[in-house]
Amino acid sequence: MTDEELERAKAEMARWYWWGIPTFFRAPWNEDPAASDIALVGVPHSSGNGSTERDQHLGPRAVRHVSALYRRGHGRFGLIPWDVARISDVGDVPLPEAMVNDVSIRHIEAFMKRFDAAGTRVVSIGGDHSITGPILKAVAGPNARLSGGRPVALVHFDSHTDTYHHLPHWLGNKRSAAHWGSYTVEEGHVDPARSTQVGIRPNVGTPGSRNASEELGYRIIGMDEYEEIGPAGVIAALRERIGDAPVYITFDLDSLDPCDAPGVSNLEPGYAGIRIGDAVRMLQGLRGLDIIGGDVVCLMPTKDSPNQITAMNAMVVMFEIVCLMADRMRARA
Repeated sequence: MTDEELERAKAEMARWYWWGIPTFFRAPWNEDPAASDIALVGVPHSSGNGSTERDQHLGPRAVRHVSALYRRGHGRFGLIPWDVARISDVGDVPLPEAMVNDVSIRHIEAFMKRFDAAGTRVVSIGGDHSITGPILKAVAGPNARLSGGRPVALVHFDSHTDTYHHLPHWLGNKRSAAHWGSYTVEEGHVDPARSTQVGIRPNVGTPGSRNASEELGYRIIGMDEYEEIGPAGVIAALRERIGDAPVYITFDLDSLDPCDAPGVSNLEPGYAGIRIGDAVRMLQGLRGLDIIGGDVVCLMPTKDSPNQITAMNAMVVMFEIVCLMADRMRARA
Protein backbone atom coordinates (compact mmCIF):
# COMPACT_ATOMS: atom_id res chain seq x y z
CA MET A 1 0.00 0.00 0.00
CA THR A 2 1.43 3.37 -1.00
CA ASP A 3 1.28 6.39 1.30
CA GLU A 4 -1.38 7.89 -0.97
CA GLU A 5 -3.49 4.73 -0.81
CA LEU A 6 -3.12 4.62 2.98
CA GLU A 7 -4.28 8.21 3.39
CA ARG A 8 -7.24 7.61 1.07
CA ALA A 9 -8.23 4.52 3.03
CA LYS A 10 -7.98 6.40 6.34
CA ALA A 11 -10.12 9.22 4.96
CA GLU A 12 -12.80 6.74 3.93
CA MET A 13 -12.81 5.19 7.40
CA ALA A 14 -12.88 8.45 9.34
CA ARG A 15 -16.71 8.60 9.32
CA TRP A 16 -17.09 5.34 11.27
CA TYR A 17 -17.31 5.77 15.03
CA TRP A 18 -15.66 2.44 15.80
CA TRP A 19 -12.48 3.18 13.84
CA GLY A 20 -9.47 5.14 15.00
CA ILE A 21 -8.54 6.90 18.24
CA PRO A 22 -11.62 8.27 20.06
CA THR A 23 -11.80 12.05 20.44
CA PHE A 24 -14.79 14.26 21.18
CA PHE A 25 -16.97 14.07 18.04
CA ARG A 26 -13.99 12.74 16.05
CA ALA A 27 -12.49 16.23 16.26
CA PRO A 28 -8.76 16.63 15.65
CA TRP A 29 -6.51 16.46 18.70
CA ASN A 30 -4.56 19.66 19.28
CA GLU A 31 -3.51 20.80 22.76
CA ASP A 32 -2.39 24.28 21.67
CA PRO A 33 -4.91 26.81 23.10
CA ALA A 34 -4.35 29.15 20.15
CA ALA A 35 -5.02 26.47 17.53
CA SER A 36 -8.80 26.39 18.09
CA ASP A 37 -11.76 28.72 18.13
CA ILE A 38 -13.64 26.24 20.33
CA ALA A 39 -11.76 23.85 22.61
CA LEU A 40 -13.34 20.61 23.82
CA VAL A 41 -11.92 19.85 27.26
CA GLY A 42 -12.17 16.86 29.57
CA VAL A 43 -12.15 17.60 33.30
CA PRO A 44 -11.87 14.19 35.01
CA HIS A 45 -12.53 15.35 38.57
CA SER A 46 -14.56 13.66 41.34
CA SER A 47 -13.37 14.97 44.70
CA GLY A 48 -15.56 18.07 44.89
CA ASN A 49 -18.71 16.24 45.94
CA GLY A 50 -17.67 13.61 48.44
CA SER A 51 -21.16 13.10 49.86
CA THR A 52 -22.37 11.08 46.88
CA GLU A 53 -20.97 8.55 44.46
CA ARG A 54 -17.68 9.63 42.98
CA ASP A 55 -17.05 8.17 39.55
CA GLN A 56 -17.63 11.43 37.70
CA HIS A 57 -13.96 11.52 36.69
CA LEU A 58 -14.82 8.79 34.18
CA GLY A 59 -17.20 11.12 32.32
CA PRO A 60 -14.82 12.53 29.70
CA ARG A 61 -13.69 9.08 28.59
CA ALA A 62 -17.32 7.92 28.23
CA VAL A 63 -18.32 10.92 26.13
CA ARG A 64 -15.31 10.56 23.87
CA HIS A 65 -16.38 7.00 23.23
CA VAL A 66 -20.04 7.65 22.38
CA SER A 67 -19.62 11.01 20.64
CA ALA A 68 -17.68 9.47 17.78
CA LEU A 69 -21.00 8.14 16.46
CA TYR A 70 -22.91 11.43 16.65
CA ARG A 71 -24.08 13.37 13.60
CA ARG A 72 -21.80 16.09 12.33
CA GLY A 73 -24.48 18.58 11.30
CA HIS A 74 -27.11 20.61 13.16
CA GLY A 75 -30.41 20.26 11.34
CA ARG A 76 -32.29 23.18 12.90
CA PHE A 77 -29.40 25.62 12.50
CA GLY A 78 -28.40 24.32 9.04
CA LEU A 79 -24.85 24.15 10.31
CA ILE A 80 -21.85 21.86 10.36
CA PRO A 81 -19.84 23.48 13.15
CA TRP A 82 -16.53 22.02 11.98
CA ASP A 83 -16.97 23.86 8.67
CA VAL A 84 -17.37 27.18 10.49
CA ALA A 85 -14.88 27.07 13.34
CA ARG A 86 -11.63 25.42 14.32
CA ILE A 87 -12.77 22.87 16.90
CA SER A 88 -10.31 20.55 18.62
CA ASP A 89 -10.18 18.01 21.39
CA VAL A 90 -7.49 19.58 23.57
CA GLY A 91 -7.26 16.70 26.02
CA ASP A 92 -7.91 16.55 29.75
CA VAL A 93 -6.96 18.92 32.54
CA PRO A 94 -4.02 17.28 34.34
CA LEU A 95 -4.92 16.76 37.99
CA PRO A 96 -1.91 15.22 39.75
CA GLU A 97 -3.55 15.77 43.15
CA ALA A 98 -7.00 14.65 42.04
CA MET A 99 -8.11 13.41 45.45
CA VAL A 100 -7.53 16.87 46.98
CA ASN A 101 -10.36 19.00 45.70
CA ASP A 102 -9.31 22.51 46.63
CA VAL A 103 -5.84 22.00 45.11
CA SER A 104 -7.38 20.55 41.95
CA ILE A 105 -9.68 23.56 41.67
CA ARG A 106 -6.59 25.77 41.39
CA HIS A 107 -5.16 23.46 38.74
CA ILE A 108 -8.37 23.63 36.69
CA GLU A 109 -8.44 27.43 36.82
CA ALA A 110 -4.80 27.71 35.76
CA PHE A 111 -5.32 25.30 32.85
CA MET A 112 -8.41 27.16 31.61
CA LYS A 113 -6.79 30.58 31.81
CA ARG A 114 -4.53 29.53 28.95
CA PHE A 115 -7.56 29.31 26.69
CA ASP A 116 -8.98 32.63 27.86
CA ALA A 117 -5.63 34.27 27.10
CA ALA A 118 -5.82 32.85 23.57
CA GLY A 119 -9.43 33.98 23.10
CA THR A 120 -10.55 30.36 22.67
CA ARG A 121 -13.99 29.38 23.92
CA VAL A 122 -14.17 26.23 26.02
CA VAL A 123 -16.79 23.51 26.23
CA SER A 124 -15.98 21.05 28.99
CA ILE A 125 -17.13 17.64 30.12
CA GLY A 126 -16.75 16.84 33.80
CA GLY A 127 -16.33 15.78 36.37
CA ASP A 128 -18.47 16.87 39.30
CA HIS A 129 -20.02 20.30 39.55
CA SER A 130 -17.13 21.83 41.47
CA ILE A 131 -15.34 22.24 38.10
CA THR A 132 -17.62 25.12 37.08
CA GLY A 133 -16.25 27.51 39.69
CA PRO A 134 -12.64 27.54 38.50
CA ILE A 135 -13.67 27.61 34.83
CA LEU A 136 -15.81 30.69 35.48
CA LYS A 137 -12.94 32.34 37.35
CA ALA A 138 -10.72 31.71 34.32
CA VAL A 139 -13.02 32.97 31.56
CA ALA A 140 -15.27 35.60 33.17
CA GLY A 141 -15.06 38.70 35.30
CA PRO A 142 -12.11 41.03 35.93
CA ASN A 143 -9.26 40.66 33.41
CA ALA A 144 -10.98 37.88 31.45
CA ARG A 145 -10.56 38.21 27.70
CA LEU A 146 -13.52 36.08 26.64
CA SER A 147 -16.06 38.05 28.68
CA GLY A 148 -14.44 41.42 28.01
CA GLY A 149 -13.80 41.79 31.74
CA ARG A 150 -17.51 41.49 32.51
CA PRO A 151 -19.19 38.98 34.78
CA VAL A 152 -21.28 36.48 32.83
CA ALA A 153 -24.95 35.74 32.78
CA LEU A 154 -25.07 32.17 34.06
CA VAL A 155 -27.59 29.74 32.57
CA HIS A 156 -27.58 26.93 35.11
CA PHE A 157 -29.55 23.71 34.55
CA ASP A 158 -29.64 21.64 37.73
CA SER A 159 -31.74 19.88 40.34
CA HIS A 160 -29.82 21.73 43.06
CA THR A 161 -28.84 25.37 43.55
CA ASP A 162 -25.17 24.81 44.50
CA THR A 163 -25.16 28.08 46.46
CA TYR A 164 -24.63 26.79 49.98
CA HIS A 165 -22.54 29.71 51.19
CA HIS A 166 -24.08 29.34 54.63
CA LEU A 167 -21.94 26.18 55.03
CA PRO A 168 -18.22 26.81 55.74
CA HIS A 169 -17.23 23.66 53.84
CA TRP A 170 -18.62 20.46 52.33
CA LEU A 171 -16.90 17.58 54.09
CA GLY A 172 -13.76 19.70 54.15
CA ASN A 173 -14.06 21.15 50.63
CA LYS A 174 -14.38 24.93 50.61
CA ARG A 175 -14.63 25.19 46.79
CA SER A 176 -17.02 22.28 46.43
CA ALA A 177 -19.83 21.29 44.10
CA ALA A 178 -22.13 22.90 46.67
CA HIS A 179 -20.33 26.26 46.88
CA TRP A 180 -19.32 27.34 43.37
CA GLY A 181 -22.62 29.12 42.63
CA SER A 182 -21.97 31.45 45.57
CA TYR A 183 -18.29 32.26 45.44
CA THR A 184 -18.33 33.07 41.72
CA VAL A 185 -20.93 35.74 42.46
CA GLU A 186 -19.13 37.08 45.51
CA GLU A 187 -15.82 37.27 43.62
CA GLY A 188 -17.23 39.06 40.57
CA HIS A 189 -17.36 36.36 37.89
CA VAL A 190 -21.14 35.84 37.68
CA ASP A 191 -23.77 38.58 37.49
CA PRO A 192 -26.68 37.11 39.47
CA ALA A 193 -29.08 39.79 38.23
CA ARG A 194 -28.71 38.32 34.73
CA SER A 195 -28.48 34.67 35.79
CA THR A 196 -31.07 31.91 36.07
CA GLN A 197 -31.17 28.46 37.62
CA VAL A 198 -33.52 26.10 35.76
CA GLY A 199 -34.94 22.76 36.85
CA ILE A 200 -34.46 22.95 40.62
CA ARG A 201 -36.43 20.05 42.14
CA PRO A 202 -38.97 20.85 44.86
CA ASN A 203 -37.89 18.05 47.19
CA VAL A 204 -34.14 18.60 47.57
CA GLY A 205 -32.52 19.97 50.70
CA THR A 206 -34.71 21.44 53.39
CA PRO A 207 -37.57 23.98 53.27
CA GLY A 208 -36.01 27.33 52.50
CA SER A 209 -32.95 25.85 50.80
CA ARG A 210 -33.55 28.14 47.78
CA ASN A 211 -33.05 31.20 49.97
CA ALA A 212 -29.30 31.38 49.41
CA SER A 213 -29.71 31.72 45.64
CA GLU A 214 -32.46 34.28 46.02
CA GLU A 215 -30.35 36.28 48.49
CA LEU A 216 -27.55 36.36 45.93
CA GLY A 217 -29.94 37.59 43.24
CA TYR A 218 -30.41 34.53 41.05
CA ARG A 219 -33.74 33.88 39.33
CA ILE A 220 -34.92 30.33 40.06
CA ILE A 221 -37.23 28.50 37.69
CA GLY A 222 -37.95 25.34 39.65
CA MET A 223 -39.67 22.31 38.22
CA ASP A 224 -43.10 23.38 39.47
CA GLU A 225 -42.85 26.68 37.56
CA TYR A 226 -41.20 24.96 34.61
CA GLU A 227 -44.20 22.64 34.27
CA GLU A 228 -46.47 25.71 34.12
CA ILE A 229 -44.54 27.86 31.62
CA GLY A 230 -42.80 25.17 29.54
CA PRO A 231 -39.65 25.52 27.44
CA ALA A 232 -40.95 28.57 25.57
CA GLY A 233 -41.59 30.40 28.84
CA VAL A 234 -38.13 29.52 30.11
CA ILE A 235 -36.48 30.77 26.90
CA ALA A 236 -38.33 34.08 27.15
CA ALA A 237 -37.33 34.48 30.79
CA LEU A 238 -33.69 33.63 30.08
CA ARG A 239 -33.33 36.01 27.15
CA GLU A 240 -35.03 38.90 28.94
CA ARG A 241 -32.75 38.48 31.92
CA ILE A 242 -29.52 37.98 29.95
CA GLY A 243 -29.87 41.03 27.74
CA ASP A 244 -26.53 41.77 26.05
CA ALA A 245 -24.33 40.05 28.62
CA PRO A 246 -21.82 37.32 27.76
CA VAL A 247 -23.24 33.93 28.69
CA TYR A 248 -21.87 30.79 30.32
CA ILE A 249 -23.95 27.59 30.30
CA THR A 250 -23.51 24.92 32.94
CA PHE A 251 -25.61 21.78 32.58
CA ASP A 252 -25.84 19.31 35.44
CA LEU A 253 -27.22 16.08 34.01
CA ASP A 254 -29.27 15.49 37.15
CA SER A 255 -31.58 18.25 35.89
CA LEU A 256 -32.83 15.69 33.37
CA ASP A 257 -35.52 13.20 34.20
CA PRO A 258 -34.04 9.93 35.53
CA CYS A 259 -35.34 8.07 32.49
CA ASP A 260 -33.09 10.23 30.30
CA ALA A 261 -30.14 10.38 32.71
CA PRO A 262 -29.98 7.45 35.13
CA GLY A 263 -26.18 7.65 35.38
CA VAL A 264 -25.72 10.75 37.50
CA SER A 265 -24.19 11.30 40.91
CA ASN A 266 -27.25 12.85 42.56
CA LEU A 267 -30.22 10.98 41.15
CA GLU A 268 -33.51 12.68 42.14
CA PRO A 269 -36.49 10.30 41.84
CA GLY A 270 -40.10 11.09 42.63
CA TYR A 271 -40.43 14.46 40.89
CA ALA A 272 -40.17 14.72 37.12
CA GLY A 273 -37.09 16.32 35.64
CA ILE A 274 -36.51 18.02 32.31
CA ARG A 275 -36.83 15.72 29.30
CA ILE A 276 -33.86 15.81 26.95
CA GLY A 277 -35.91 17.06 23.97
CA ASP A 278 -37.11 20.03 26.01
CA ALA A 279 -33.55 20.70 27.22
CA VAL A 280 -32.38 20.80 23.60
CA ARG A 281 -35.14 23.26 22.70
CA MET A 282 -34.19 25.54 25.59
CA LEU A 283 -30.53 25.49 24.63
CA GLN A 284 -31.42 26.28 21.02
CA GLY A 285 -33.52 29.16 22.35
CA LEU A 286 -30.26 30.89 23.30
CA ARG A 287 -29.29 31.14 19.64
CA GLY A 288 -27.51 34.38 18.76
CA LEU A 289 -26.31 35.14 22.28
CA ASP A 290 -22.61 35.46 23.12
CA ILE A 291 -21.91 32.04 24.64
CA ILE A 292 -18.30 32.23 25.85
CA GLY A 293 -18.16 28.82 27.51
CA GLY A 294 -20.08 25.87 28.82
CA ASP A 295 -19.80 22.61 30.67
CA VAL A 296 -21.72 19.38 31.19
CA VAL A 297 -21.24 17.73 34.58
CA CYS A 298 -22.03 14.86 36.93
CA LEU A 299 -22.04 12.02 34.40
CA MET A 300 -21.30 8.76 36.21
CA PRO A 301 -20.71 6.04 33.61
CA THR A 302 -20.56 3.26 36.21
CA LYS A 303 -24.24 3.89 36.97
CA ASP A 304 -25.37 4.39 33.39
CA SER A 305 -27.73 2.03 31.58
CA PRO A 306 -26.22 -0.56 29.19
CA ASN A 307 -26.99 1.59 26.16
CA GLN A 308 -25.09 4.52 27.76
CA ILE A 309 -28.04 6.87 27.42
CA THR A 310 -26.72 9.34 30.01
CA ALA A 311 -23.38 9.60 28.24
CA MET A 312 -25.19 10.06 24.93
CA ASN A 313 -27.37 12.83 26.34
CA ALA A 314 -24.25 14.48 27.76
CA MET A 315 -22.89 14.32 24.22
CA VAL A 316 -26.08 15.93 22.86
CA VAL A 317 -25.89 18.85 25.31
CA MET A 318 -22.21 19.37 24.54
CA PHE A 319 -22.93 19.41 20.81
CA GLU A 320 -25.72 21.98 21.23
CA ILE A 321 -23.40 24.32 23.13
CA VAL A 322 -20.72 23.94 20.44
CA CYS A 323 -23.30 24.72 17.74
CA LEU A 324 -24.53 27.83 19.57
CA MET A 325 -20.96 29.15 19.52
CA ALA A 326 -20.30 28.18 15.91
CA ASP A 327 -23.62 29.62 14.72
CA ARG A 328 -22.80 33.02 16.26
CA MET A 329 -19.36 32.92 14.66
CA ARG A 330 -20.95 32.23 11.29
CA ALA A 331 -23.44 35.08 11.72
CA ARG A 332 -20.68 37.52 12.59
CA ALA A 333 -18.26 36.43 9.85
